[in-house]
Amino acid sequence: MPREKLRLYLDLIRWNRPAGWLLLLWPSLSALWIAAHGFPGWHLVAVFTLGTILMRSAGCCVNDVADREFDRHVKRTAQRPVTVGAVSVREALWLGAVLALLAFALVLTTNAVAIGWSFAALAISLVYPYAKRFVSMPQAVLGVAFSFGIPMAFAAVQSRVPLVAWALLLGNLFWVIAYDTEYAIVDRDDDIRIGMKTSAITLGRADVPVIMLCYAAYLAIWGAVLAGRIPDLALLAAIGAAAAQALWHYTLIRERTREGCFKAFRLNHWVAFAVFAGIVAGYALR
Repeated sequence: MPREKLRLYLDLIRWNRPAGWLLLLWPSLSALWIAAHGFPGWHLVAVFTLGTILMRSAGCCVNDVADREFDRHVKRTAQRPVTVGAVSVREALWLGAVLALLAFALVLTTNAVAIGWSFAALAISLVYPYAKRFVSMPQAVLGVAFSFGIPMAFAAVQSRVPLVAWALLLGNLFWVIAYDTEYAIVDRDDDIRIGMKTSAITLGRADVPVIMLCYAAYLAIWGAVLAGRIPDLALLAAIGAAAAQALWHYTLIRERTREGCFKAFRLNHWVAFAVFAGIVAGYALR
């Protein structure tokens, strides 16, 4: 493969911007630890880490194809490879399909229940790029797609998806709405002009208060689930560190500047990492 073509493909899957797949990874790994009541084994850690990277990369391919006509009118996305024609629609879809198949090959090393749920995860990830045309809060659809690693983790560990997995998914959904609304504020003016639907537009001046309420709901639900599962000290440290970051993000987004909101979005994976670190430490200390 020519070096220039490889560079375009890496740009298409956002290889130089790992924040995107880290947002998916930490909740999925957290769910693995909770489902396994501790370290789940290197096999599942590898499957979910590599699978997360592959599926996020495949999602970028589908998203850029779906949004190519809109992206050319948004300053932040106008130079994406599919938008400018440097990568054809067919190439992008083929690349996305190959990456998704590689991720599916990893799922095949788990169990039948996880394999079954992987089809639901794929369907939701394919629906999201088009939700922005019809749903006033497409961030909620993204929240389900970006949280589906949680029930997948329970399925892989326990061969079932218990109620606690759906509680964690609900909590994570609130977090995704929070950070993706920050992201949507960056493009709000462009999105209004081209007729795109986002939570930042739907919420209007309530955007920042709702973001903070979503952070609070996320931490409250995850804290409630973790109570009794890990030592109180580890729980307080994890939720406290994540809450402190959420409060710092408020200082970044309260003026609704593009720079501040984009910075808050880019750093959001550290919020979930704080929770994950507390979970790992908590189970290790039990």
